[in-house]
Amino acid sequence: MQGKIIKGIAGFYYVHVVESGIYECKAKGIFRNQKIKPLVGDDVEIAIIDEEEKKGNIEQILSRKNELIRPAVANINLALIIFAAAKPQPNFNLLDRFLIMMEYQKVPVKICFNKIDLVSEKEIEKIAAVYQNCGYDILTVSAKEEKGITELLEVLQGKTTAVAGPSGVGKSSLINRLQPHVQMETGAISKKIERGRHTTRHSEIIPICGNTYIMDTPGFSTLNIPGFEKEDLQQYYPEFLVFEPYCRFKGCSHISEPDCGVKEALEEGKISSLRYENYKLLYEELRNIKKY
Repeated sequence: MQGKIIKGIAGFYYVHVVESGIYECKAKGIFRNQKIKPLVGDDVEIAIIDEEEKKGNIEQILSRKNELIRPAVANINLALIIFAAAKPQPNFNLLDRFLIMMEYQKVPVKICFNKIDLVSEKEIEKIAAVYQNCGYDILTVSAKEEKGITELLEVLQGKTTAVAGPSGVGKSSLINRLQPHVQMETGAISKKIERGRHTTRHSEIIPICGNTYIMDTPGFSTLNIPGFEKEDLQQYYPEFLVFEPYCRFKGCSHISEPDCGVKEALEEGKISSLRYENYKLLYEELRNIKKY
């Protein structure tokens, strides 16, 4: 029987099997011998020990499409980065961090602005334009007024999506709007797997319907991840690429060099000053990270 690990705590793995429900499983010792650790998001084959009690063993971990560093999860098809259009005002520096972290880990990204009921259409268009001009897909929703929820569900269909964003932007409300038809099942899952010693902070995937899953991910306050250097940063600002051939120096950092095509484009209004200022701040942050 095949399923997906939606939670792992204290050596127990909770595997969601479409049409059958959640099974509490242990991993076979062979994985320890091979130094393979099952991850939340893994597609696995399980052997049923007790159907009534929904217990089993993980027999095989299927091939991973990807493996994220932060959070440690596998097989994420999409990153949905959620910010509020207002209350709180969007923190674009933080938004850029989320974009960079997910793209660095080779996960396709879509940006979602919630709480559009709090701003005018003109305001949301202005906010969205900054990132649309960089090639990002933008979704606009209101969890409160249930606007854009159907369109969002269509985007998520058949995928395992990492939901990221700061607190206060309405992530929980939005997640609840996406899964009203599985509220009872979700409650049953929570009751089953959050007991006694199993209560701790963890990654957890929420089944929405069929083979559609979402998971909440932690915030990224730093870009201090293995292998990420300040020289890598510019490739995560796709709007820079078209202007780099006009830089005098190969490997231009677009910070202090003369005759920089990116800075000229900035002066001409072809690159967002908001994005460029964030780039400079993040570049300086990476430059100052101590190497041990």
